[in-house]
Amino acid sequence: MAIMITDECINCGACEPECPNNAIYEGGIEWRFSDGTSLKGEVSTIGNPPVDANAPQAPRQMDTYYIVTDKCTECVGFHDEPQCAAVCPVDCCVDDPNFRESQETLLARKTLMHG
Repeated sequence: MAIMITDECINCGACEPECPNNAIYEGGIEWRFSDGTSLKGEVSTIGNPPVDANAPQAPRQMDTYYIVTDKCTECVGFHDEPQCAAVCPVDCCVDDPNFRESQETLLARKTLMHG
């Protein structure tokens, strides 16, 4: 599963630099698959049409930090636990019940993004 940021977020920004996949963005900020990854050219994700890795994507939230599910690996392959959750002072980085993924899927995503 991926991690999500709840409405309790206080916009402190502690989580953003901890993400090894650059999957966390400030509210209102566009994101790219290429941000903080080795992805180039067309990128295909499960259930979505291919997109250019450098193309800006619409922000997923406007008022609070957000996590791009298609880039989140729950820190699998990097750390023993999600680092955003470990540093969050208000415990608003939690498992996203809408995105359940196996360890194998998360590790494959990590490999795809970082070689």
